[in-house]
Amino acid sequence: MADKVTAGHDLLGDFAPKFAELNDDVLFGQVWSREAELSPRDRSMITVSALLSGGNFEQLPVHMTKAKANGVTKEEMAEVITHLAFYCGWPKAWSAFNLAKEIYKDQEGA
Repeated sequence: MADKVTAGHDLLGDFAPKFAELNDDVLFGQVWSREAELSPRDRSMITVSALLSGGNFEQLPVHMTKAKANGVTKEEMAEVITHLAFYCGWPKAWSAFNLAKEIYKDQEGA
């Protein structure tokens, strides 16, 4: 079971309490906890793909870190980004690779 996420409440709770509730309790509570339907690893790869394709680079580091914690290897992340480069755009892939290199830097040369 996934850890309780409180980023919405922590960052937006005072300003947008309903959004914070939906973020933490529904998206990261109910949706991400549906592990019988889709593993956290697969959800992470899908989420990273969606964020990259939309150019949502502000959220990408958090989700790449979550993907790494959910078992997505450096090689798999590189393959996902390479694959998406042809569908989402080369510049987006370059940007994503720069983020991924930082997140997986402890695995360089591995």
